[in-house]
Amino acid sequence: MRFMIIRRADKDTEAGVLPDEKLLAAMGAYNEEMVKAGVMIQGEGLHPSSKGARVKFTNGKPAIIDGPFTETKELIAGFTLIQVKSREEALAWLQRWPSIDAGGNVELELRQVFEDDDFGAEFTPELREQEARIREQGAKNRR
Repeated sequence: MRFMIIRRADKDTEAGVLPDEKLLAAMGAYNEEMVKAGVMIQGEGLHPSSKGARVKFTNGKPAIIDGPFTETKELIAGFTLIQVKSREEALAWLQRWPSIDAGGNVELELRQVFEDDDFGAEFTPELREQEARIREQGAKNRR
């Protein structure tokens, strides 16, 4: 089972405040622990929404909306993608998040990633093959 750990944005992340050496070291140790346990797939921090954009479609027509975005509680500051055996194992990893992040006042969200079998018969063998090709090419692009 794959899960995404979403680190919610706060006033500091939205202001572009970068983590200090102590937090970088703590996050590095946490990530290294997950890698050694064989659960971490990827993890990244994100720039503030002031450097971002949204595309909203109305009746099929796109409109670009540049950041910043005002609802901080709805924004993401970073993510980690993990693969574990259960939701309980994923939550156990979340509870080990470095407590010094955001002065101990950080909000994390856990979301399960869809797997091929979750889509049932509608996800035909042809569509599964296409998805496999896309994932393989995406993995090559990251190298």
